[in-house]
Amino acid sequence: MKNHNLIKSRKKKNLTQEKLAKMLGYKGKQSVANWENGNVSPPLETAIRISQILEEDIFFLFENKVQETHTECAEKKEVG
Repeated sequence: MKNHNLIKSRKKKNLTQEKLAKMLGYKGKQSVANWENGNVSPPLETAIRISQILEEDIFFLFENKVQETHTECAEKKEVG
């Protein structure tokens, strides 16, 4: 499901997917497109940076999806 809050917030700041990606240190817009399309969630550190750039609450932008991703990664590290 599309992340309409992320899309609206990015457009409100007059940023393209490519511009936001470059601000985050990514080479192209594919990661931003994937986050906006709901294919994947960004890593926690990236989500925090996005919320700072867009001046929006991280929960507003990503709901609890970032935390779930972060928790899953942490659990895998503990088990492995």
